[in-house]
Amino acid sequence: MESRLFVKNDSGFVCENCGRAVPPLSYSSRNHCPYCLCSKHVDINPGDRQCGCGGIMKPIAVTTSAKKGFIITHRCQKCGAVKNNRAQADDDTDLLIKMTNPYNI
Repeated sequence: MESRLFVKNDSGFVCENCGRAVPPLSYSSRNHCPYCLCSKHVDINPGDRQCGCGGIMKPIAVTTSAKKGFIITHRCQKCGAVKNNRAQADDDTDLLIKMTNPYNI
């Protein structure tokens, strides 16, 4: 049987970093807070919620792609895992732009 690498899991949550309520996206899986850009290390593959780590994933860099727009690189504060996530339309654009220049952080 073929396994899917992406599982849609679009639920809202309360950000464990900044404490703000984060609503569902309604068009894709929500995987990070749009206010502080932090995530939680809960997925092995996007949306599967199969990782037991549970650490806070802090944004460490933002790059841009002509096809995908802003790409946020997160590092888990608990286990050190590094993952990339596509930014979403409601993310804090000023913070994304600031993070594209590592000297502004």
